[in-house]
Amino acid sequence: MHFLMGLTMLNKLTTLKLSSLFAALMFSMSVAQAAGPVEVFKPDLAKGKEIMQQCVACHGADGNASASIYPKIAGQHAEYLYKQLVNFKPGKDGEKPLRDNAIMAGFAAALSDEDMKNVSAYLAAQKQTLGSAKNKDTLALGEKIYRGGIADKKIPACAGCHSPNGAGIPAQYPRLGGQHAQYTESQLIAFRDGVRNNSEQMTVIANKMSDKEMKAVSDYIAGLR
Repeated sequence: MHFLMGLTMLNKLTTLKLSSLFAALMFSMSVAQAAGPVEVFKPDLAKGKEIMQQCVACHGADGNASASIYPKIAGQHAEYLYKQLVNFKPGKDGEKPLRDNAIMAGFAAALSDEDMKNVSAYLAAQKQTLGSAKNKDTLALGEKIYRGGIADKKIPACAGCHSPNGAGIPAQYPRLGGQHAQYTESQLIAFRDGVRNNSEQMTVIANKMSDKEMKAVSDYIAGLR
């Protein structure tokens, strides 16, 4: 008798919980409907091109920097470019930027969120110029690291994230193929030295690499297409 009463009470409590859950779900749906559809940002490429005029001295008119100390940003994924611009800015409480670069910090500081999205979209629509590997003595080592990693140091293959041809994966991993070797090498060093702190994964990898390995894989990457 006590067992049946307890079972009945349990069923009532379960029904009550399900009713409450259903009511909460319906309320959430009604709020979402009342708020209307979420607006998707549509980048203005014309405005992006206008903003890009501030960047010509270092990155070129279309994002293809001629000087190897500056990156080619033409054809780079818009999501990645936007993230980098955000990372050049100080944190909410005045915290140090994740990317410590005085020149870029000055430019990024003047850009609104909309500006950063517009210029990122404009650059993503541009065509990157081709590059080439220049050091035949390290080509084999660079290819080995990029395609197979360094097993004894537990360094994964670069191709696993950045794709076999260096095109990367939009919204996740940047395009590397065709990039200036000097710039790629400088970023590996920046990750290792703590100057660049916006990718824990790359910081771990760079800390395991020797200068020779960084230089070799950077040169190899320059020739990917």
